[in-house]
Amino acid sequence: MESIVADSPASAGRPGGGRRPSALLRAVPAVVVLVLLAAAPFVLAPFATTVLGRILVFALFAVSLDLLVGVTGLPSLGHAAYFGVGAYTAGIVAINVTSEGVVLVLVAALAGAVAAAATGWLAVRSSGVFFLMLTLAVGEIVYQLSTTLDSVTGGSNGLYGIPAVRVGGTALTLAGYVYWFVLAVFVLGFAAVWLVSRSPVGGALRGIRDNEPRMRSLGYSPFRYKYAAFVIAGAVAGVAGGLFAVQVRLVTPSEAGFTTGALALLAVILGGAGSLWGPVLGAAVVVLVRDALGPTLEGHGPLVLGIVFVLAVYLLPRGFAGLAGVSAAVRRRRSRRTP
Repeated sequence: MESIVADSPASAGRPGGGRRPSALLRAVPAVVVLVLLAAAPFVLAPFATTVLGRILVFALFAVSLDLLVGVTGLPSLGHAAYFGVGAYTAGIVAINVTSEGVVLVLVAALAGAVAAAATGWLAVRSSGVFFLMLTLAVGEIVYQLSTTLDSVTGGSNGLYGIPAVRVGGTALTLAGYVYWFVLAVFVLGFAAVWLVSRSPVGGALRGIRDNEPRMRSLGYSPFRYKYAAFVIAGAVAGVAGGLFAVQVRLVTPSEAGFTTGALALLAVILGGAGSLWGPVLGAAVVVLVRDALGPTLEGHGPLVLGIVFVLAVYLLPRGFAGLAGVSAAVRRRRSRRTP
């Protein structure tokens, strides 16, 4: 007996069903962007390549925050704490143990996960303003620790002298090689968050975000799911912090401060919470205005970011991802009108 999928109009004339071609078409833009990113060092100057690497680092950090804000419905003000923990851990290991890239990424992820597990156990039991205040307090505690523990973190001077990252024993000293390492880890980190978001766990997280009492009545444990999402987001933020230490080779307390977390939240809002790819674009806007345009604006980069944020709230309430949703809706309407 023939399957229903084979007989459905949507899959008529499509070998292998109706979903596979559309999935392949949706993957084409991602593949094109990935190829362009991989080829960037061949056409960009070293400084531009470095800025693009910073965008990828901050984008991974914003994606980890989007797992909390957009997917789980937990807006955090202290997410930079795990970014800073990962950065300091990677820097300390690189100075005292080894600068092998795989090791640095793994220890940064572990440090971020452990810090998130230790603090999230209490934070995710709250919600709303209380959750915001708890995460803000966590961020401030980590910031103060990074400032006062001079013998470990370097205090206000920062942790400097981080050696060049190594891959297979070879030190990556050129900007292009470091960028490719950052790109590879970014792709893996983004893929991990995307898989979690698209998995049954991600579906449960969205259900808890939209209607927690109903999910609890269906037998789900909101605390367990939110706690798992918090730990995963902390681990990915730690990886982003490790990449920051690898690329910049200097870690200061500001990496764990409120400003860093606020900029990541700004990137999520600009890109569109819950889309994952939208915060990548938002991170690009933040880094470009702060690092590329900031020096040419005589120190008025934060002012420009504020103006961009206000305009985005009024003109793009759903962020850049909302524009894609509008265009998709327009295409669906046109296809319905076409006989």
